[in-house]
Amino acid sequence: MNIPENLKYTKDHEWLRLEGDEAYVGITDFAQGELGDVVFVEIETEGESLDKEEVFGTIEAVKTVSDLLMPVGGEVLEINSSLEDTPELINSDPYGDGWLIKMRVADLSEVDSLADAAAYKEMVEG
Repeated sequence: MNIPENLKYTKDHEWLRLEGDEAYVGITDFAQGELGDVVFVEIETEGESLDKEEVFGTIEAVKTVSDLLMPVGGEVLEINSSLEDTPELINSDPYGDGWLIKMRVADLSEVDSLADAAAYKEMVEG
């Protein structure tokens, strides 16, 4: 299981990569493995400002549909349009081409409350 050191993680298995006051968000390798083959992603929150842990979209796999939750509060700036035609990028490259949204972080101090790679690894491996 891949858990990159340069990312922050949530208990809901989303990751966040901070770039200034903007961030990319996706789901972790662990989460995509649990979901199985991703067949559809629905995110209709572009341009909206949402609070931490508010639903920004859904991800549909063969087995289930799951809500996607904001790791921190902020504005959804961009949705990964590649996922419309190739949602399986989430399975093959969850930390790269399979990112979900780009967002502007409202309060950078919220990022500090997220887990680092070591804490996330402990969370999923118990």
